[in-house]
Amino acid sequence: MSKDIRVLLYYKYVPIENAKEYAAEHLAFCKSIGLKGRILIADEGINGTVSGDYETTQKYMDYVHANPLFSDLWFKIDEENEQAFKKMFVRYKKEIVHLGLEDNDFDSDIDPLVTTGAYLSPKEFKEALLDEDTVVLDTRNDYEYDLGHFRGAIRPDIRNFRELPQWVRDNKEKFMDKRVVVYCTGGVRCEKFSGWMVREGYKDVGQLHGGIATYGKDPEVRGELWDGKMYVFDERIAVDVNHVDPVVVGKDWFDGTPCERYVNCGNPFCNRRTLMSEENEHKYVRGCSAECRAHERNRYITENGLTRQEWAERLEAIGEELPALV
Repeated sequence: MSKDIRVLLYYKYVPIENAKEYAAEHLAFCKSIGLKGRILIADEGINGTVSGDYETTQKYMDYVHANPLFSDLWFKIDEENEQAFKKMFVRYKKEIVHLGLEDNDFDSDIDPLVTTGAYLSPKEFKEALLDEDTVVLDTRNDYEYDLGHFRGAIRPDIRNFRELPQWVRDNKEKFMDKRVVVYCTGGVRCEKFSGWMVREGYKDVGQLHGGIATYGKDPEVRGELWDGKMYVFDERIAVDVNHVDPVVVGKDWFDGTPCERYVNCGNPFCNRRTLMSEENEHKYVRGCSAECRAHERNRYITENGLTRQEWAERLEAIGEELPALV
């Protein structure tokens, strides 16, 4: 079956003058050609994932490359059967990557064009994975790691990327004197984070050039030593990486069985990304906790048209109660 849709993943750190105006122009062009996706444009650069048919994505790449700032921008291309996005968003932000540091520790001082970790090719990164003296650090959010990660990589005890700098500082003694290599989805987070580590005093810092997305496509390594799937921020949710000996590492939130299906908790005030099977989604009304299952705004209840009696019966079946309306 031929795949008619292309998904483009890309970024580039480069100073952009009048970035707000450029974001508006960029959005207008994307809409004019029918492109779908999500793009961040900041004073420090551009970062995006977009999708469309071959003609549309080619027009977009030509448009981007025609700008002298982005003439050498690297597009990572996936071929898919369906669109990865439903709409087109282009937003201006002060930074394309925010490290979440304190006000007196301003991360805008970190310019990846000046300070960043050494680039490692997929082959070099694989060698680092096999080196017992090298620390491999996953810089992504916890739910991304739980779906898939490199074999032996450290999972920081954090919920999201913004908490990572403080976690590294708190655990500095564990790997300050070792070689540290970091990785992320496409490379954009690691560009800045590895630079921050260099600034913190780490002497030997490397990063997977092009991220996991590139590692999985490399004809030599073919994604080997990656376990699970890679989380992506679009309609696909999960994509394959390991084309040698793939395994499932994701575990269902409720029963721990192998699972690679992510949904957001039904409670909109929680919204936690949770691995759960379709069976358990229905059994637990998509709530990650008893509180979320009984929350009056639980989206699962309205989306599936459950009556209050049916809702109460679902909860009763798992030993929980639906509070009476006040």
